[in-house]
Amino acid sequence: MSQPTKWSQFGTLITVFFFWGFVAASNDILIPVFKKAFSLSQAQSQLVSFAFYVAYTVGSIIYFVISKLIGGDLLNKIGYKNGIAVGLIISAIGTLLFYPAANSSSFTLMITALFIVGLGFSLQQIAANPLAIIMGDPKTGSQRLIMAGGVNNFGTTIGPLLVSFAIFGSVSSGSSVASIESVKTPYLIVGLAFLLVALFIKFSSVPNKIDLEHLAEEEAIVGQEKILHKSSAFQYPQLVLGMIAIFVYVGVEVSTASNLPAYMESHLGVPTEKVAPYISLYWASLMIGRWTGAVGAFDVSMGMKKILNFLLPYLAFGVFLLVNTIAQHDVTQFFVYAFVIAIMIICDILSKGNPARMLLIFSAMGIAALCIGMLTSGMVSAYAFISVGLFCSTLWPCIFTLAVAGLGKNTGQGSSLLIMMIMGGGVISILQGVLADKIGIQFSYIIGIACFAYLAFYAIRAKAVLKSQGIDYDALNAEGGH
Repeated sequence: MSQPTKWSQFGTLITVFFFWGFVAASNDILIPVFKKAFSLSQAQSQLVSFAFYVAYTVGSIIYFVISKLIGGDLLNKIGYKNGIAVGLIISAIGTLLFYPAANSSSFTLMITALFIVGLGFSLQQIAANPLAIIMGDPKTGSQRLIMAGGVNNFGTTIGPLLVSFAIFGSVSSGSSVASIESVKTPYLIVGLAFLLVALFIKFSSVPNKIDLEHLAEEEAIVGQEKILHKSSAFQYPQLVLGMIAIFVYVGVEVSTASNLPAYMESHLGVPTEKVAPYISLYWASLMIGRWTGAVGAFDVSMGMKKILNFLLPYLAFGVFLLVNTIAQHDVTQFFVYAFVIAIMIICDILSKGNPARMLLIFSAMGIAALCIGMLTSGMVSAYAFISVGLFCSTLWPCIFTLAVAGLGKNTGQGSSLLIMMIMGGGVISILQGVLADKIGIQFSYIIGIACFAYLAFYAIRAKAVLKSQGIDYDALNAEGGH
């Protein structure tokens, strides 16, 4: 039976998704500040990103080990809402470390602070992703995650602007280099916000316990055999294959963007100081795609959903144009991108809100975009590579939904294993960099094609595996009349 989305609970939950994006994107502001203040090499400055993202993997491993030691899933013991609150407190401790780190001008302590923030985010992610899925009908779980991702990307859009203003706004007019002292205030404010949100979540209506056994049964199709409840998350093929899928998905998303400046400079003659709006459009593309994919989660008529399918992506595109206009960039060159967005909208409509079908269609489009980028030149190739952001936009929730479907009491354990694979962003980026040195930056994007090819395989394989376990998303979507 269809159940409506619990909007008050969901609205509270997505505040943490905003902060993940806000802080992660703000790290890009810290990198040049630390590089100048501590006289770092480029490689050393990248420790900012490395410390933050490796914390997700370390945090997931710690979660997995603790769950094994206590003989049960940690979140089942302490509660999902409590887990998010504890994660926020851990992150707040990390931000408070910026104060002594700035006072002592210690890069090591700064990196440690970011690592602790990332550890807190790891626990928050493990708890929040399954919660978003269960706050309404299982068939619209992936679309609620897409909507949460859209809020996350709003954080990535405004975070760097606000943190940059907080750090550089107080710099004397005679200097363009921020003192390391100026980092303290914005991160103390962020830490205070973490503590307030922790209290807000703790006393909110967000559920602390999930009836995972009941959820797993609800995901099954009536008339099929009952789902088998296994003793370990590793016994579910959809999860094991999904771990690889998360690894390559985060890999292709991050590496496409991180290698884009080198491509723009070497093939289009765009200098580093002028590349920002192109990178901005890439990350805005994720927001555009996620706002589009979230339409299915709204409890509105089919007619209104069709209107929102076209309205929301262009509203998100408008946010990108506005932000870059404020930053005094020439945005007229980007108007043609509206046609690329139209292609993504058509793909979203064809997916019919089915996570397996959406993963297959968007992976195929990602392959097409990379092929066009590799085989053309000029702005056509640039827009092709940038459009990978559109086709990556909804893949995380699709993979996550398929990977944890039917896991029952092993959902928390499965979620932690998926979060662990975020490290793919660093590994695939380095692999593409090595390949670029050997065959050139343009053709190094073949590694992204390999990633998308695996994701297309996973879409087909996961659908078959889940069907054998009594979960059929085609039937679920047909029942729901999406």
